[in-house]
Amino acid sequence: MTLTIDSRPRLLLVDDEPTNLQVLRHVLQDGYRLLFATDGERALSIAREQRPDLILLDIMMPALDGYAVCRALKSDAGTASIPVIFVTALSDSQDEAAGFDVGAVDYITKPVSPPVVRARVRTHLSLVRLDELRETRLQIVQRLGRAAEYKDNETGTHVIRMSHVAHALAMAAGLGTRFAEDILNAAPMHDVGKIGIPDAVLRKPGPLDADEWAVMRRHPQIGAEIIGDHPSGVLQMARDIAAAHHEKWDGSGYPHGLQGEQIPLAARIVAVADVFDALTSRRPYKAAWTIEQALEHIEAQAGQHFDPRLVPLLRPLRPQLEDIRARWSD
Repeated sequence: MTLTIDSRPRLLLVDDEPTNLQVLRHVLQDGYRLLFATDGERALSIAREQRPDLILLDIMMPALDGYAVCRALKSDAGTASIPVIFVTALSDSQDEAAGFDVGAVDYITKPVSPPVVRARVRTHLSLVRLDELRETRLQIVQRLGRAAEYKDNETGTHVIRMSHVAHALAMAAGLGTRFAEDILNAAPMHDVGKIGIPDAVLRKPGPLDADEWAVMRRHPQIGAEIIGDHPSGVLQMARDIAAAHHEKWDGSGYPHGLQGEQIPLAARIVAVADVFDALTSRRPYKAAWTIEQALEHIEAQAGQHFDPRLVPLLRPLRPQLEDIRARWSD
């Protein structure tokens, strides 16, 4: 006996007129699994129980109209991410604007055009899939960052704080929300290469000798190899950070002795954030520095260790730095 699984996306069609549901059924039944509701309360119940991939929703219904249904869906954490397309006879631009205001992703007027309905459904399901892939990538990035934490003696809160400092610095540099969000998610992987460093070296309680230090200095390249090469996005940024966060502006860093703008911008930002948090954190071998001491040290290293254009942006962020340290204390 062979078991078959219907993996087609599930659509919830909602309309108080059975004839309209039949029209949509005829248009969509070949490519999708269909669920049906003829009133708003039933639609909400099915959405919460079945979690459809997409909802096509009429507006003019008795008791609970489409606007109210959409508001209820968006206010429930379990259904808020389900995209809603209004399918309605209301063709006025104000009605359409109201539909988008309550959270719909699209608006189709009746009588429907089958090619238009199918195209809009495909488009929004594709966007859902892209969001899922993006979220999966972020989860992979974060889990690999956690793997490095388990290997190293550093605490997980160091990684969180450092990532938020990097985010704040990126925003202060005027790099935009997208870049800042990417660096927040990519920065936790900066030391993922330590997974490949032997414990005898990584966890040695005393100072490393020359041979051990040579082994330790391999972790940026190992990190870049673990993450792999990607054309764009968070993983490419994570690779750049892992490979270059120990490079220095004056060329004296490692592993490749990159200098100035040869060092990827994200890695230059993380270098500042990583050192700041390391200095202000207590370790078995040192006491925590004050924020002022850390800022003075980083300012003294502008143009040597750190990008001299980034360093002046750090001090005005002091209230945020204090908040980050308080929120994610060791």
